[in-house]
Amino acid sequence: MTGTDVSRDIRTAPRRTVLISGAGVAGPALAFWLNRYGFAVTVVERAGAPRGGGYPVDVRGTALEVVRRMGILPGLRDAHIDLRRLTFLDRDGGEVASVDPHTVTGGVAGADLEVRRGDLTGALYTAVRDDVEFLFNDRIDTLDQSGHGVDVTFLGGSRRTFDLVCGADGLHSRTRAFLFGPEEQFHRYLGYCFAGFTLRDTFGLSHETIMWNTPGRAAALYAPGDNDEVHALLNFAHPEPPFEAFRNPQAQRDLVTAVFADAGWEVPGLLAAMRDADDLFFDAVSQIRMPRWSSGRVALVGDAAYAPSFLTGQGSSLALVGAYMLASSLADRDHAAGFAAYEHSTREFVTVNQDQVGEGDATLFPTTARALEQRNDMLRNLGAMPPGEGRPAHSALTLPAFTPMT
Repeated sequence: MTGTDVSRDIRTAPRRTVLISGAGVAGPALAFWLNRYGFAVTVVERAGAPRGGGYPVDVRGTALEVVRRMGILPGLRDAHIDLRRLTFLDRDGGEVASVDPHTVTGGVAGADLEVRRGDLTGALYTAVRDDVEFLFNDRIDTLDQSGHGVDVTFLGGSRRTFDLVCGADGLHSRTRAFLFGPEEQFHRYLGYCFAGFTLRDTFGLSHETIMWNTPGRAAALYAPGDNDEVHALLNFAHPEPPFEAFRNPQAQRDLVTAVFADAGWEVPGLLAAMRDADDLFFDAVSQIRMPRWSSGRVALVGDAAYAPSFLTGQGSSLALVGAYMLASSLADRDHAAGFAAYEHSTREFVTVNQDQVGEGDATLFPTTARALEQRNDMLRNLGAMPPGEGRPAHSALTLPAFTPMT
């Protein structure tokens, strides 16, 4: 099925109205498919425009079929980052091992995609921008389901009523908080925090990642190879989520600087670059695990409902697949039956991918000297092995066919 195929849907009136909160990955993908199923879609996004740049993300397994059906796969292939080498360093910067990245990530060479997040979100936005309404520089302020629809008040002051609302607003979803209460009850902290930012490439890197480790600490440089910038990641074990730092950029910088104060290799220079970075992103490494993804006429999709953490490399893929499955489930059902079908058809796929934690993180971020030594021995053996065929979890769901409403 091609993008042309899916555009041959026949609209019927009246069209159900849907508000989607969030224009990242899940939001525009959901908007695309709901529009194809005949819904009138509005997307609200607090940023002023689709966000460009960002750290590279992966599209794997079942998610590749989603973007193929959307007609955006060729463009994403053109944007693919051909990462060729992953090198691990010891405390002093000496090489421990250099391996094919796919042997660690579980990806499939020549099939899976790795693209800048902005390239993916840009492709999704372009695919749907002419067919749905986008409201930038705004967000949901209140939700009221006491009537026959969902009465929404926007932060900008306007009020509208929608048949359905979908929260695609990320790990720290406001929509989820409106429906289910504080994030802490669904937040599964995985024991790490990280700071990511970009800096000028003065290291001579290209199409590769270099990772320095000591127990409980890691510093990585990711070089896509098509410009003079590299992405830096400083990751560290921390016993509890540092909630006091999440909304305080200076506290974030101070915490990371303290943790890496005695680190060698290039870390002192990375700390200096972090202090001046205008794109610093700091967060806990965590998952969202919920017993249900909807309440009344409001549902959640992507990280808002089931963030798997970057340790799995499956956040974007789950968002794409979840968006497709939610739209498909609603196509010929009312909201109650549709949301139930969405959970029934998608939860197992979500769970098996969230459970991939432990596959990659043990390799990347050992927390003890013994675990680091074992990791290094494993990597030395891994360097001589060819990449595998990918993890079954990545393709553990078969998409239903797209059937336009007539």
